[in-house]
Amino acid sequence: MTGLLLLVSLSACGTGVRLDQAPVEDRVAAPVSAIAPAPAGQGAGVEPRGVSGVEVASADVVQPAGMSRVVYFDFDRYDIRPEFMPTLEANARHLNADRSRRVALEGHTDERGGREYNLALGQKRAEAVRRTLSLLGVNEAQMEAVSFGEEKPAAAGFDEAAFAQNRRVELSYRR
Repeated sequence: MTGLLLLVSLSACGTGVRLDQAPVEDRVAAPVSAIAPAPAGQGAGVEPRGVSGVEVASADVVQPAGMSRVVYFDFDRYDIRPEFMPTLEANARHLNADRSRRVALEGHTDERGGREYNLALGQKRAEAVRRTLSLLGVNEAQMEAVSFGEEKPAAAGFDEAAFAQNRRVELSYRR
């Protein structure tokens, strides 16, 4: 009886579909020119609610000349090294001199680590610079901290010299 019950159960699980003869459907993507443009101000296929855009400096925004705008970090760290305090103090003076100036604090990492980890680390680095500038008197409304993770390396290569140049926060002035 048990054997008969097992045989009936197994036969009920069979599908009768032969996997070696499964139909294959060719799904070729539509050419880019065939896709209708999105309405102004909206991304194609992206729900815009709850997503805020990041403003990146345009080419016509003049970056301060003769002033360093990069802070470098140690591996897997997001604390400000003492040698970069003069850089942040100079940028704070520049921002405090004109409260209409805005700056994007762009956090970057080297390529070691996963994508999510590097985005989070880049954000922590940008936030550390933002907090330091805030302590130096810069208005919060003048700053925006963003992370690019490992996506925009400053130096190509797989050695420590390239990695060290990629672990940074860039201060990018915008309107």
